[in-house]
Amino acid sequence: MRTMHRRDFLATGLSCGAWTLAALAGATTSTRRLFAATPRGESVGAEPWGRLERIAEGVWSLISTPLAGSHASGAIRTFSNGGIVAGRDAVLAIEGFASVEGAAWLAGEARRLTGRWPTHVVLTHYHGDHSTGLAGYRASGARVRILGTAATRDLLQRKRPAAQLPETIVAEDRDTELDLGGRRVLITPRDGHTASDLSIEVADPRVVWCGDLVWIGLFPNFVDATPSRQAAHVRKLAAEPAAVWVPGHGAAAGVAELRGYLALLESLELAARDAAARGWPAAEAARRWRPPRALGEWVLFSDDYYEVAFRAWERELHT
Repeated sequence: MRTMHRRDFLATGLSCGAWTLAALAGATTSTRRLFAATPRGESVGAEPWGRLERIAEGVWSLISTPLAGSHASGAIRTFSNGGIVAGRDAVLAIEGFASVEGAAWLAGEARRLTGRWPTHVVLTHYHGDHSTGLAGYRASGARVRILGTAATRDLLQRKRPAAQLPETIVAEDRDTELDLGGRRVLITPRDGHTASDLSIEVADPRVVWCGDLVWIGLFPNFVDATPSRQAAHVRKLAAEPAAVWVPGHGAAAGVAELRGYLALLESLELAARDAAARGWPAAEAARRWRPPRALGEWVLFSDDYYEVAFRAWERELHT
C-alpha cells in the first residue's frame, strides 16, 4: 500500500489533524504514551497506525496511534479514531480516515472479523482526517452507503468539489436509527466542533463514538468550533452512562476521562469570558492561561492551539 505523504495530507485543507501532523516528528515520550494507553477492550489487531479493540460482541473501536511509529511505516494511515459495528445483515464502518489506504485497511479488518465488507460508512464530520479516505471503502467495486449530515455533505462538496458522495444518506436534524440486523445504531446530529458533527451509539453495552467533539489527552483544535455548543453536546454525551466513549483522537474514555475533558472545556470558558470582560485579545488570553494541573497532561501540538481556542471564544462572545 502507498503511504500517505505529509504534503498530501496537508493539501486536503480540511483537517483538524493537519496541524497535529506537523509536530509528529518532535513528539515527546509522554506524548507517544497517550497513543499507547491500555486498551478499554480486548486487542484484536495492531498496526503502526492503530489498534482494534473488541468492546462487545460485534463491536470494535479503532484507536489510531499516529505517534507510535514512523511516517515510513504508515503511522498516519488512519489518523482519526473509528470503529466497526456488525449485525446479522449489515456491517457499519465508522469514519473515512486520512487516506484511502486507511479506509481500505479498516474495511479489510471488518471482513476479517465479520466475514463481510462494510455495507455502510458513517462520518462524524467533514474534516479531512475523517473523510479523505472514503474511496477506500469502494475498492473492487464494493457498494457502500455513506451516512452523514446535510452539513457534512455540503461542506465536503464546497471545500473539495472532486469529492462525490452520491449515496449519502442525510440525517437532517433528527436522530436516525440504523438496523444492522439484531444490532441497532443510533446516529444523532450535533454541532460545536464543526457545523457538521454527529455521534454514533450502540446499546448493551452502550458505546458512543463522539467524533472530535471529544479529545482525550490531546488539547482540541477549535479552528471551526463554536465552543459553547461543543461543551453543551459533550454534556449530553456524558449524561447517560456508557461502557466506552470513543473520542475523535486519543485513547478511549471512561467516566473519569470524560469528566476531565469537560473540566478542561469549562476552565477554558471561564478564562475566555474573563478575558472578554477585561478586554484582552485572544493572543493575550492564550499567553496567560494554562490547563489546571489537576487535569493532568493535555498535549499541545501547535504553539498557537490555545490562541485558536480563545479566538473561537472571541468570535462567539462578540457575535
